[in-house]
Formats: sequence, C-alpha cells, structure tokens
Amino acid sequence: MSKRVLTTESGAPVADNQNSATAGVGGPILLQDQHLLEKLARFNRERIPERVVHARGSGAYGHFEVTDDVTGFTSADFLSEVGKKTETFLRFSTVADSLGGADAVRDPRGFALKFYTAEGNYDLVGNNTPVFFIKDPIKFPDFIHSQKRDPFTGKQEADNVWDFWAHAPEATHQVTWLMGDRGIPASYRHMNGYGSHTYQWTNAQGEAFFVKYHFKTNQGIRSLSADQAAELVGKDGNSHQTDLLQSIERGVYPSWTLYVQLMPAAEAADYRFNPFDLTKVWPHSDYPLQRVGRLVLDRNPDNVFAEVEQAAFSPNNFVPGIGPSPDKMLQGRLFAYADAHRYRLGVNHTLLPVNAPKATVANNYGRDGLMAANAQGRGAKNYEPNSFGGPVETGLPLSAPLAIHGYTGTHEAPAHTKDDDFFQAGELYRLMSEEEKQRLVANIAGGLSQVSRDDIIEKNIAHFAAADADYGKRVEEAVRALRD
Repeated sequence: MSKRVLTTESGAPVADNQNSATAGVGGPILLQDQHLLEKLARFNRERIPERVVHARGSGAYGHFEVTDDVTGFTSADFLSEVGKKTETFLRFSTVADSLGGADAVRDPRGFALKFYTAEGNYDLVGNNTPVFFIKDPIKFPDFIHSQKRDPFTGKQEADNVWDFWAHAPEATHQVTWLMGDRGIPASYRHMNGYGSHTYQWTNAQGEAFFVKYHFKTNQGIRSLSADQAAELVGKDGNSHQTDLLQSIERGVYPSWTLYVQLMPAAEAADYRFNPFDLTKVWPHSDYPLQRVGRLVLDRNPDNVFAEVEQAAFSPNNFVPGIGPSPDKMLQGRLFAYADAHRYRLGVNHTLLPVNAPKATVANNYGRDGLMAANAQGRGAKNYEPNSFGGPVETGLPLSAPLAIHGYTGTHEAPAHTKDDDFFQAGELYRLMSEEEKQRLVANIAGGLSQVSRDDIIEKNIAHFAAADADYGKRVEEAVRALRD
C-alpha cells in the first residue's frame, strides 16, 4: 500500500521532515526553510486562552431520547414525541482550577449539554449542584477572584475564599453542598447534573411554565472522601478523564435520566420564596419531579482540543418552546458565555464542527471576521431585508414574554414571604446522617481553620449557626480544636 505524502499547510510535498535546511553542513539555519518556520510558528500558536472558569474539562457525544410526553408544557420539537432521539455533546468540568489542574478535587462540576436539534442548537449550561454561591451576576467576577490563585502568592488562599463567603451569606447553602459528601465526585459518570437556573417552557397554546432540570445518574451517586481524593490525584491527576474515556471505549455507556420540575408561570409571584433565586431549590413536595427522557454518552471525541476545548456553550442558545426566566444569574450568563467564546475562539466559533448545527443549517447575515468560512454563495447579500431571496424572520417568539413593571435602577431581588439565606442550608444539614454531618464539619473546619483573621472565621460560623444551631456549634468547636 502506497504511503500518503506529507505536505506543508499549503499542500506542497515535504522532502525532509528530519533535518532543517542550513547554510552548508553544520551551518546556521536558513530563513528560507518554509517548512521549519511553518512548523515552529504553528506550534507557538497551538494553545488558545483557557477559560477563566471551567478550564479543566472532558466531553463526549451521545443522544437524548424522549421517554415521556411533555407536549402539554413545551412546543420544543426535540421533545415533541416519545421515542424521538437528538444528538448531543456533553462537557464536564471543574470550576476554579486551571487547565492543568487535577480532576479529583473539591469543586463544583460543570454539566454543559448541547442538543443538536432540528430547530437549531439548544445549550443547557448547568452544574452538578442544583444551587450556586451567589444570586446576582455583578458579584461573579469578585467571587471567582476570591476562589482562584491570589495574584501575589500565586496559589489559592483560605483568607480570600472564606472572606468572600463571610460577606456572602447567600453562599451558605452551596457551601454546605460543596463541603458535604458530594463535593468530590468519584467520576463524571457517578454524579447528577442540573440546569441549576430556572428556565421557561412554553407550549403550543402559549401557556408558560417555569422549569428546573435534573439529570439523575443511572450509574448511582459515588463520591470520594478528602483522603481518597488526595490518593487518587497522586496516582492519576486525570482520573475523571481516564474513567470517561475508558468506559465509553469499553462500550459501558454512561447515562442519565432527565426529570423536570414545572411551575405554572402564574404561581411564581406568590411562591413563598423567590423561585428565580439560584441559591435555592424548589422542594419536591411543592413541584414533584416529572420524567422526560434518557441521555446516553456513546462516542468519544477524536480530538480533545478541537472538540472539547473549542466546544462553546451559551445559555442564550434557545429553541422554540424554551426561553429564559427572570433569574438574575441566568440573565448575566446570557451575555457572558457567548462573549467569552467570541474572545477565546473568535466571532466565527459557531462554524466549528462541534458548535455548528447538525440537524439543520444556520442561515443568517453574519460575514467575515477571523476564520470566516461561510462563503454563503456567490452574490449572497449580507443585509436584511433584501429583495434577493435571503433568509427572513418568522415573527414567532421562541417563548412567552416576561411581564415587567416598576422603574429602572439597581434593585434587590423582590422579597417573598419565606426568603432568607440560611433556611435551606439548615434543611440540607438536618437531612444528613450523623456520619455525613461529621465529615461535613471536618471538611469546613479544615479550610476555615487556615484563615488568619478571627473576624472572618466568626462571620462564617455565624452563617452556619443561622442555618442550624448544632451546625454552627460543631463547626466552631472543630475550628477551635484545629487552631489550638
């Protein structure tokens, strides 16, 4: 069998890929060696800016199959009939560490899912926790700065981490999740995924429902203790990537069952707490889980850089029948995610194969820019409206409009009768077994005891005590024992 010829990027055959061209034997390298210069220049540019958050990630392709009728709640085509399958791509990630960080660390996990639907790509960008640390996007850069490497010491600092949480009482619920048993998943396969935010579904009759997504792992929840995680990181820093890759290669395909909670839109205003607050869950007793379908991952990417690092997820990628809610964190992310991709990958990142629609074709008037590849045909117009057969608007909104009232300005979220920052954290604590409580307290105390200032420690202990008196007392005693 004849061998394929190695070429330069312009297609010219390469005569020698082992020796650079020189001025005589042993002489200096020649500037005219186009193949050498091309290789070195390209090598210098093989990396792009890593994500500020969610930098360390893994991904896989799969499909989503509808198992239950939800057409009474949404007109989304990919959910329109039982048995319908849609191709998907799912990216898992840690949040705080850099691209070279370890997998088995105490950190929330990103759970970003792209549905390649016939009505365009739908991106559902969530985490492995149903809540988050903050409820307003204006705090997000400060929060992330407090959790990442300090600009002076170059490492994560307990003072920064706990000082921010001391000033963010709404973080108490998520801190309780993070420091509990599920804070370090054993693998990406053995954790749940959540949309976390509140979204909107609209049915064919125009009725609106607010919705929360729950992807329940069919492999069962498995987590690691701090000691188990430290041992695993020492053996394989890429443990979660290794597990996902090998399980799919062996044909052991991970899967999740999707459930949703649905709230009729009219009930939101009078609900006992703000249903759009990302630091809170909706109790299942109020809005039970309803099954929707099954997600299966069955194909590994051929190239991690091209398909995982360049995968771009934007929560503003909706399809007809699905839209946003007044969730302030979601509203901020509608801009921030897409803008991050324009910075990292360029304005034409949606043309990359992993990001491009697969079940339909993108028709718009976007042209040019870095890495433009959509010629759009000879003579195609780049403006709208036009008289030359270009794509036109439908006049049909993707989802129901959101009612607004009042004055513009910087407002705190509207207060509901049972709104507070601590009640749900206390409920979560009281659901834990005695052994779970002991591990939670030990995990918190291990970090909080490293803080240098007593006032920061006291503020955090006060938050735990506000959630549950026993919770606060145990943390206080454990911190004191470690500091003594």
